[in-house]
Amino acid sequence: MSSALTNASGPKERTSTIRSLLGRVLVLGAALSVAIYLVPLLIQFQMWMWLTVVVLATLAIFALYSTKRFVPAKYVFPGTFFLAVFLIIPIVLTVQTAFTNFGDGFRGTKEEAITAITNNSVQQTADSPIYNLTVATTGTADDGPYSLFLVNPDTHEVLFGADGETVRHAAPGDVTVTDGFVTAAEGYSLLTPQQINDNYEAISALTLSVSRDSAIKVQGVRNAFEGTKTMVYDEATDTITDTLTGNTYTVQKVGKSEYFVDANGNRLAQSWLQNVGMANFRDLFTNTSLLKQLGGAFVWTLVFAAGSMVLTFLVGYFLALALNDDRVRGKKLYRSFLLLPYAVPGFISLLVWSNFYNKDFGLINNALHLSINWLGDPTWAKVAVLLTNTWMGFPYMFIVCTGALQSISGDLKEAARIDGANGWQATTRITTPLLLVSVAPLLVSTFAFNFNNFNAIQLLTRGGPFGEGEYIRGGTDILISVVYRIAFGGSGADYGFASAVSVILFVITGVLAAIQFRATRALEDVN
Repeated sequence: MSSALTNASGPKERTSTIRSLLGRVLVLGAALSVAIYLVPLLIQFQMWMWLTVVVLATLAIFALYSTKRFVPAKYVFPGTFFLAVFLIIPIVLTVQTAFTNFGDGFRGTKEEAITAITNNSVQQTADSPIYNLTVATTGTADDGPYSLFLVNPDTHEVLFGADGETVRHAAPGDVTVTDGFVTAAEGYSLLTPQQINDNYEAISALTLSVSRDSAIKVQGVRNAFEGTKTMVYDEATDTITDTLTGNTYTVQKVGKSEYFVDANGNRLAQSWLQNVGMANFRDLFTNTSLLKQLGGAFVWTLVFAAGSMVLTFLVGYFLALALNDDRVRGKKLYRSFLLLPYAVPGFISLLVWSNFYNKDFGLINNALHLSINWLGDPTWAKVAVLLTNTWMGFPYMFIVCTGALQSISGDLKEAARIDGANGWQATTRITTPLLLVSVAPLLVSTFAFNFNNFNAIQLLTRGGPFGEGEYIRGGTDILISVVYRIAFGGSGADYGFASAVSVILFVITGVLAAIQFRATRALEDVN
């Protein structure tokens, strides 16, 4: 009998072992393939932190999943890995950026800034060589990155390079030249004249360094010229000289960043990425005008987050109570209808509601015969945001409260009725406290979510309406939308300062959440 069982189980065990081995090989092979693909790219772009993450993750995968040991770690690792990649590392990068001047005009190294300044000063002269131009890319025609392939019509010499690089000679076997133009290049896709014209603003700014005093610049769709740099950098003195005016620019600190500045205090616009220490935080707490706007945004953020939390809970709880009564027929149908706002994607709901609030043609004003300027008046715009967010959020609270109500024993309600409690007393003194025990943590998370609910503001009102002279904060802007405007505003991106504000916002959110969780502990005694 035992022999028969052993023989029967043998093939099953072998099949299971083969499947396990095959699955392990596939997982390890996939991890190794991803690492082999990413490591050279990360080294090329000098992204050392992400290189470390990829190498350590690959080593961990091989150490954990190549053996039958470390069973608990096999289940803990995936969650830990994604927690680190999508939460901890972005927080670290945000904090790191908060101590820099990273933004428009402050993106690259000092050497890249010098190259951009000198190359952008190229001017064509009467004897400037003209090259036949072909634009190529290793990406897409619209996004680049772009490279220039140049053919000297006199010598038939082929040159190439990417923006800001020193021009290089192309090997004959790497390119194909037809009628004086490069028509094929290994590893590159060539742009048509129409594609060049469509992206001419970006392509026309491309330059290739030839020497200390000259560079090649795009001229039209099919040509480029080698011109003379009017701004010349002297490495020995760390200065840039304008050969046309004779002005010399030295490195000086202006505000929190260093620039090239002449004797009259005129600075060149291009700077470079620098560590500015606590300057962003100092600017934040010493700029009274900005502090006033951020203070107003903070107050409204608290009102918006708390109001959204309370309104969605009250509406959801009321509907859950109403449909939890056994006397109500068709409860499943009603519950299905109440979940519809939750089923529609949020961005669609917000865009639809923004049309509903149109003063002249909106559904609300037309249906109710009103003339309220919903999105043009700061007060009514706030009301509109709260109403819309309540509409979008109450189904979630309805689901949560319905589940919590069904978990409360009916014996408690029956005992309350026997003791003489009416429906209102049973609901407020028994049902609600018991429900809050399980729902309170979700209320805290709802508050934290709405504290940073960027979509509700950006898609509905875009932070407006804006008062006269206001450009950072509108009437319905919360802190996160103000940070977005600072980082990506029309006056130029300032990621360093926006990161500093984000760090403060992160601390505030954490403190408020901790206070709320401490307050909810009192509900544990209800049991």
